[in-house]
Amino acid sequence: MATVRLRRTQQDAKRSGPVVPPPADVERRRPELRTYATVDTERRRGRGVNGNPDGRFEPIQREAAFDGWDLAEEPAPIRTEVTLEKPRTIIARNDSPDISFDRSINPYRGCEHGCVYCFARPSHAYQGLSPGLDFETKLFAKPNAAELLRRELAAPGYKVDTMALGTNTDPYQPIEKQYRITRSVLEVLAETNHPVGIVTKSALVTRDIDILAPMAARGLAKVAISVTTLDPKLARRMEPRAATPQKRLAAIRMLAEAGIPVSVLVAPVIPALNDHEIENILQACYAAGARQAGYVLLRLPHELKGLVRDWLAENYPDRMKHVLSLVEGTRDGKLYDSKWGQRQTGVGPYAWMIGRRFEKAAERLGFNRVRRELRTDLFRKPAKETAQLALF
Repeated sequence: MATVRLRRTQQDAKRSGPVVPPPADVERRRPELRTYATVDTERRRGRGVNGNPDGRFEPIQREAAFDGWDLAEEPAPIRTEVTLEKPRTIIARNDSPDISFDRSINPYRGCEHGCVYCFARPSHAYQGLSPGLDFETKLFAKPNAAELLRRELAAPGYKVDTMALGTNTDPYQPIEKQYRITRSVLEVLAETNHPVGIVTKSALVTRDIDILAPMAARGLAKVAISVTTLDPKLARRMEPRAATPQKRLAAIRMLAEAGIPVSVLVAPVIPALNDHEIENILQACYAAGARQAGYVLLRLPHELKGLVRDWLAENYPDRMKHVLSLVEGTRDGKLYDSKWGQRQTGVGPYAWMIGRRFEKAAERLGFNRVRRELRTDLFRKPAKETAQLALF
């Protein structure tokens, strides 16, 4: 049997008094690196992170602890739960100067791939859920995405530009096999000749070649495949439910053979863990057919700092301090800096070295020689349903 220990957060302390200091010295010195209680290994088998801390907006932190009563029971595995939601709009807008798109669609919230490093994990706190195991097991799907998209594209003031899919969570995560929301969105974009750019680490994207290939032939589609490592053992630990490295390379090959422009995104580059693979990843992806390439240095916003630290402590304890020290060296002495223009690539000598290695390898192999812009002149607004037709 387990009891629940409650610990007030810094946010709650401002309202109701001082916070009881964490016992570990590292937690007192570095509260953003505090170690959370881990979940039983059997329960989280096949999952990414090892804990489920409460989000940063919650007034208390809950930690399960064995109270010594009763016999230990067989732990029940953590199942994936999907909640259907019906948002009022589906196109998200952004004006960030260091991002190449200004609109995107995310068919899902949370991601079953379970990538430990995912920068989108902290967004689950807005739902009152944990950026830890909740992020990869308590998912949200938007089944009316295509309907909303059709309506928003038909709006009088809509101006066309490339629609991005996969900017927050993966549009081809495992539950897409059942819900097919991403495919329904692509069908609307294809019907209206609307340009689309996709980012994914799933081989499931090849299922939609029948839509993407004709769009690409008209200059309306491109796909970026994220390849973090070629080491299947590291991939299994770091992104447990994502496609294996070999399947991603096979997906690049299939897309390229179908005439769909393919990019490789080496992301994230994690110092002292996968940074030595940059050149090999680029070489393998170029051989598979990718012709554009980019990279992103590890980003650790909000709760992700503690989650990644705990994962390193469990899986790579001998490298943990070294990895975090190098990350700090690329973020002006902090574990994360959100400054525009720096958050993707970092600063300092180590970040400079990563950037130059990537550029040299990409140039030598032949990446980024021709940049293909998607067309916007073919767009036609979807036909509006009349009140009478809507009855059928």
